[in-house]
Amino acid sequence: MASSNFVDYVKIHCKSGSGGAGSKHLFRDILTAKGGPDGGDGGRGGHIILRGNAQLWTLLHFKYKKHVKAGHGGGGSKQTSTGKSGEDEYLDVPLGTIARDPETGETLVEITDEGQEYVLIKGGRGGQGNAHFKSSTNQTPRYAQPGEEGEEGWRILELKVLADVGLVGFPNAGKSTLLSVVSAAKPEIANYPFTTLVPNLGIVGYRDDRSFVMADIPGIIEGASEGKGLGTRFLRHIERNSVLLFVIPSDSDDIYKEYEILLGELRAHNPELLDKERLLAITKTDLLDAELIAEIKPDLPNIPYVFISSVAQQGLMELKDLIWKHLNK
Repeated sequence: MASSNFVDYVKIHCKSGSGGAGSKHLFRDILTAKGGPDGGDGGRGGHIILRGNAQLWTLLHFKYKKHVKAGHGGGGSKQTSTGKSGEDEYLDVPLGTIARDPETGETLVEITDEGQEYVLIKGGRGGQGNAHFKSSTNQTPRYAQPGEEGEEGWRILELKVLADVGLVGFPNAGKSTLLSVVSAAKPEIANYPFTTLVPNLGIVGYRDDRSFVMADIPGIIEGASEGKGLGTRFLRHIERNSVLLFVIPSDSDDIYKEYEILLGELRAHNPELLDKERLLAITKTDLLDAELIAEIKPDLPNIPYVFISSVAQQGLMELKDLIWKHLNK
């Protein structure tokens, strides 16, 4: 997923279709010169509909399509025939997309399932034909309702990546390297901070053809919840992960302190994140001997942990076992 192709926030203007006008037709045939009203109703205007699509991973296709319009409804006709409904406009979005009202900030819907649909903007109702207005005192009404105008307004679409496991750590902690080793994902890897600028997803193969999805989230820095570094833009992607895997390198000055800073940023962003399962992977341990590992253990946070080396392929199956155990509690 190239950084230039990953879009997780768009603001689009939607306009639904207007309803068709009702018909004022009066019945006529070869034997009837002045019949009663038989005007049909107008068709409804087209809706703007969100639809979940598991094949999409980004909102990129909305980047240059900021205005969306649905079709207008057709007018009613004789013999109480209803007009054709306006063509609906379907907006396919990745699973994990949230639609918000930009004025109130209200969450309108969360699209989490393949094929899930939600009417974002309703089309206008079609007008009633004159057949509806016939009465004992008005046998031949010559009026009908016009169609209802369509609605329009801005909507925000925001993507939160759906993954079983989210990698949480400071920049350059080894998250991208881990993902590249345990899955087929190919994130950009380099020896400088903020190599990862967008979330990367990888499917991790497990025993007996089982698998789970892991997300490499851009690195957190102290103050991220206040907008520093990459800020809260990517913290929201962690909200949908079932398990949070904290990734801290073994050469950190203070593993426990680093963990507490990361935890504090998650707490400041959304306290509910602390309710998720938390695991710890201590990376870059291929240069440690048993004695150094024994010295580190007493100072680790009180959560399940494993020592790994992505480069040396050490501890990776133990890590997968630990993740699978907590995914299936």
